[in-house]
Amino acid sequence: MCNFTVRENGTEMKNPAYAVVFGSVIAVGLPLNALSLCILLCCHSLNSPSTVYMVNLAVSDLLLVISLPMRVYFYATGTWPLDNIACICVTMLFRNNIRSSAFFITFICVDRLLAVVYPLRSRHLRTSSKAWKAAAFVWLLVLAMNIPESVIFTRFLNTYPGPSCFEFQCPPRSAMAYIQPGLVFTMLAVNIVCTVMVSWTLNRRLNDSARVDNKVNVMLIFVMNLIMFTVFFLPVSMGVLIERWRPALTPLICLASLNCCLDPLLYYFSFDGFWRRKEDVDSSLGRE
Repeated sequence: MCNFTVRENGTEMKNPAYAVVFGSVIAVGLPLNALSLCILLCCHSLNSPSTVYMVNLAVSDLLLVISLPMRVYFYATGTWPLDNIACICVTMLFRNNIRSSAFFITFICVDRLLAVVYPLRSRHLRTSSKAWKAAAFVWLLVLAMNIPESVIFTRFLNTYPGPSCFEFQCPPRSAMAYIQPGLVFTMLAVNIVCTVMVSWTLNRRLNDSARVDNKVNVMLIFVMNLIMFTVFFLPVSMGVLIERWRPALTPLICLASLNCCLDPLLYYFSFDGFWRRKEDVDSSLGRE
């Protein structure tokens, strides 16, 4: 049971440090991801599955960024000026970013595994049509997860005394609190397996069709993926589930929001000279 306490003013909910963190994420993440999305759409072919996944990852990050101004306002003033629906939308945009980003980063990881370890046998799998279908599945799954969470959150807000958002003495919990950590753990395991297999492949003698020009950049992609999961996705997912972590949930949310500022590095290392040449090899093989 939750013992609600109505706060007469927003003093207890004000936290300039959180406002600064979220404001910094907006200042860095918005231009970087907007520029990255423009470059991906204008300079790279959407026939590449890697580009498809990265375009969707950039969109996910931008959706997160546009939800952060209201968090900045809330923590700067300690007040929530909008209705419950707006609170639910902002909350769902953050949670959607964690889930969709985890899926798209895993897809990128698997795509790189296929390109390096199985360059010829995976050509029929690494197609843009399959990538778009996978992306559509992710978005539909994420939206489906929103439905039960939104219903539970709406009921909670209707019984919560006084207008507020983000900071509750007894925040609502749904089945997603258990499903999300399971998904993150599973995808982390997939990323670890892919990293090990690619590292093993790069350290043995490769044939001409699988030759890699820049092994460092290739491994950096996998290392960055592992950092994303272990630093940004997993702690906040566990924070929602584990009761004693609840006091640290807001700092974990601040930490998780930083992931959208690092994703442009993933785009940079993914589209260096190796990947351009690799895609050219794959396309030329497809024409023969």
